[in-house]
Amino acid sequence: MIFLQLFWEFFKTGLFAVGGGMATIPFLKDIAQRYPWFTPHELLDMLAVSESTPGPIGVNTATYAGFRAAGLPGAITATASLVLPSVIIVILVSRALDRFRDSSLVQDGFYGLRPASTGLILGAMLEVFAASLLHLDRWGGLATLSAVIDLPALAFFLLMTLAIRKLPRLHPILFILIGAVCGVLLRF
Repeated sequence: MIFLQLFWEFFKTGLFAVGGGMATIPFLKDIAQRYPWFTPHELLDMLAVSESTPGPIGVNTATYAGFRAAGLPGAITATASLVLPSVIIVILVSRALDRFRDSSLVQDGFYGLRPASTGLILGAMLEVFAASLLHLDRWGGLATLSAVIDLPALAFFLLMTLAIRKLPRLHPILFILIGAVCGVLLRF
């Protein structure tokens, strides 16, 4: 039964998460709330590891979640079911696109997908930002700003953003390593 659940949930995620790996985050958050496979906090850890390792974010998180739920067979099931819709769609679209390449309906459909994928990615970014830098559980009438905002993490975020803009020639791996080391040392 768990394999059917894994297959169905990650198939839906792969089918509707238009726009890449970051667009899978709202779907993964929903899965975390409905199933005991991973917690929302573990989802943030999965995203951090997925961003730091080779491969697409969605595939890495599906593999991890499937492994947590049902071991190696679960990892294979979740990963394959996440990728399957893309494989099917690419085959169908490549065949149909040759026939309907000049159709205004097809061009308008692709144009309409842009804001949808942008919205999914923006929503995911705001979720990760809020979960990483804000303590919304402490929000209340008497809470001070420093109790709600993780000030060291926010300062580090702003410092890294400034460094990336001022030092564009440095390789992104260096920033990932600096972030990992600071996260461990400062316990962000």
